[in-house]
Amino acid sequence: MQYKATTPEDYISQLPEDRKEPIKKLRQIILENLPPEIEEVINYGMLGFVIPHSAYPDGYHCDPKTPLPFMNLASQKNFIAVYHMGMYAQKEVLDWFTSEYSKHCKYKLDMGKSCVRFKKMEDIPYALIGELAGKMSTKEWINIYETAIKK
Repeated sequence: MQYKATTPEDYISQLPEDRKEPIKKLRQIILENLPPEIEEVINYGMLGFVIPHSAYPDGYHCDPKTPLPFMNLASQKNFIAVYHMGMYAQKEVLDWFTSEYSKHCKYKLDMGKSCVRFKKMEDIPYALIGELAGKMSTKEWINIYETAIKK
């Protein structure tokens, strides 16, 4: 679902009531665990956690005016989604997450390439998402990103 928001608070205010608390809680745990250089923005119509131009002036290769994406959090039509670019780009992070997931949740992992979908609000593994947010430093992500785009 696309929301017309300019701030994280504006985004959250537009959510259906049953999504507000889970998104607030996920946002808070992500913010508490992210590397310090990461900034919170609205991008692609969702909450974004990016490496700003002040830390990575080149920006995102698809649009250099856009800061380098790191994580996103969104309320979609049928689920809440957490996007983590490191899981898509680094097999070790993906393997770690998939092996840890079952220790935190009773339902099967529902995942795309960099997206984890949560359909049951009562089974969101907040602590695991916090760990994921801090799993990779800004420098590590930039190195992985640059290696991938310069192939």
